[in-house]
Amino acid sequence: MVFSRRSFLAGLASTATISQGLFARSVSDGPRDERIFPKPLAAGQTVALIAPASNASENEDIRYAADILHSFGFQVRMGKNLFERWGYLAGTDAQRAADVNAAFADPEVDAIIALRGGYGTMRILPHIDYKLIKSNPKVLLGYSDLTALLNAIHRKTGLVTFHGPIAKQEYSDYTLAEFKKVMFNPEVPTPLGSPPAFTPREGHAERNNRLLRIHSGKARGRLVGGNLSLLARTAGTPYEAHYKNKILFMEEIGEEPYRIDSMLSQLWLAGRFQECAGIVFGKCSDCDAEGPNSLTLETLLRDRLGYLGIPVLSGLMFGHISDQTTLPIGCEAELDVEAGTLTLLEAGVRNS
Repeated sequence: MVFSRRSFLAGLASTATISQGLFARSVSDGPRDERIFPKPLAAGQTVALIAPASNASENEDIRYAADILHSFGFQVRMGKNLFERWGYLAGTDAQRAADVNAAFADPEVDAIIALRGGYGTMRILPHIDYKLIKSNPKVLLGYSDLTALLNAIHRKTGLVTFHGPIAKQEYSDYTLAEFKKVMFNPEVPTPLGSPPAFTPREGHAERNNRLLRIHSGKARGRLVGGNLSLLARTAGTPYEAHYKNKILFMEEIGEEPYRIDSMLSQLWLAGRFQECAGIVFGKCSDCDAEGPNSLTLETLLRDRLGYLGIPVLSGLMFGHISDQTTLPIGCEAELDVEAGTLTLLEAGVRNS
């Protein structure tokens, strides 16, 4: 996400075009304990490249993303509307939702990877064919604005979805290793998002990837979460994540502390944090305090999350960063604050 989501949301009321009939449509949840697991990724598979939110600035960026996917040995099938643009959106709501539905419906497509995030996935949630998806489970991967789609699909169908790298990015060695151990050859139990190894030497200490232990303890639960803005804005809708007894993970980018405060407060007031078994905060890129009267991110996290009485850890490697892990939404994990670890306890992709 390279632009501020804030400017879009400020004008959302005046630009929304979804009809009242869509809001009236009944979309039931699947059984809350039911889960469906997609098959692992492998070279030679066909991957659909779609843009459910914003588009790339240039068409060549889309072709670059396809080349990234080709580098894994995938055959790439571009969404019918992949090159469409409608303002800050990658085509109309109907076009973007159609590409999601078509990718799940296509029997030759093995997995679906988002071009990028940006803004717009909330707008297409009423247009998604959840029954179709439940009958045709496959990998869905993305992060940032894709948070809304990943959690809605998991809630409505039980399909395990994946918060991880998009197509339009280079995969660092760290990102690639985390991606492959979750998506290609699942290893469990395995730690997810642990900071890269740092070699101490005289006069040097780790600075960029320090862990903040907000409340000690251990917790087990299935993973839900993603971008804080999307979690806050889907709260109270039929598409938000289920939080009860879950390990909630959150990340953010480009938001001033008072806005982080407001989003955390909204989820607290809605009672969502109180339902969780544990909480892990990843990276908040470009969220530094501005001005002498601002609270810091550490102060906010301790104030908003430290009193809950559940394990809370901050600083793991997920978010808008070069080195990022892949988190399977719906899979069992263990959070150990003292050890500073989030351990995946079951594979998110399975052959049967």
